[in-house]
Amino acid sequence: MNLLSLIIELIAGAIGGDVAGRALKEKGLGAAGNTIVGAIGGGIGGQLLSLAIPGLGGATALAAGGGLDIGSLIGQLLGGGVMGAIFTAIVGVIRQKMSAR
Repeated sequence: MNLLSLIIELIAGAIGGDVAGRALKEKGLGAAGNTIVGAIGGGIGGQLLSLAIPGLGGATALAAGGGLDIGSLIGQLLGGGVMGAIFTAIVGVIRQKMSAR
């Protein structure tokens, strides 16, 4: 596991969770809740995607020219953001169903 990759996925997940919470107002968890749950989802989901698609795991691997692998970086941003949004939406739906009892 690469620490920089995890940080990228956590940040992207937090942003994705915040966007999902704003879009699904009735299922949102509040600003802090959306951000925290999104970061958790982005971190876990991003790591799982990196295992499933090995090319996503090398954002900090230096390319032949000495720079970052931009394709991997974009993949991690998108993967973490999407997984953060999905995880936030799932937790929001579960919370709403549990509070309706």
